[in-house]
Amino acid sequence: MLSVVIPLYNEEDNIAPLCEEVRAALANHPFEIVLVDDKSSDGTLARIPRLPGIRVIELAKNTGQSAAMYAGIQAAKGSVLALMDGDRQNDPADIPKMLRELERGFDLVCGYRANRQDSLSKKLTSRFANAIRSRFTKDGVRDTGCTLKVMRTECREALLPFYGMHRFIPALIKGMGYRITEMAVNHRPRVAGVSKYGFGNRAFKATCDMFAVRWLLTRQIQVRIARETES
Repeated sequence: MLSVVIPLYNEEDNIAPLCEEVRAALANHPFEIVLVDDKSSDGTLARIPRLPGIRVIELAKNTGQSAAMYAGIQAAKGSVLALMDGDRQNDPADIPKMLRELERGFDLVCGYRANRQDSLSKKLTSRFANAIRSRFTKDGVRDTGCTLKVMRTECREALLPFYGMHRFIPALIKGMGYRITEMAVNHRPRVAGVSKYGFGNRAFKATCDMFAVRWLLTRQIQVRIARETES
């Protein structure tokens, strides 16, 4: 089964059509949708379709995107996880294509926004931040800001719950010895709601996180059991 994990914060106008799009894109796959509400202050919870296969996790307080994503990843029941944003800029139709990359032997498939539908300033600052992060952590990923990812569930052992974790998922997973790849994905303009994040309110924290993750990667232990016997 595939678990689609979607963190939510104040996406009341996006959540119902997004669930419909996910269900249509995965009509030929067994799946669940794990929605993690980060204490939305609007009508997001009320507008979630209460349909079979949709699970809702409500955080006790607003803790941020990384916390919501981590909670959903840990609660997922599927053998494969898909991560995406709740703002409908990620396209669920890309998920089946990414699943085929897993069939080629990869453990994590990272989407990158080849034709990004954002302002020029946002694209430039993101490109700059991605270049520095990729060079520093050696994750080999050009667009870690793209939430759309598909991975085998066992990859979650590499993840730790800290603020900013979502930016370093490829680095942490690659550091544990898993195989990762990239593929171009569709990126759509936001049609409802507003962006919750900006370069100014995250640059310093992201830089501190980058140094911390770099240190962690030098101390990471890869545990692979070759065989277990019982007498």
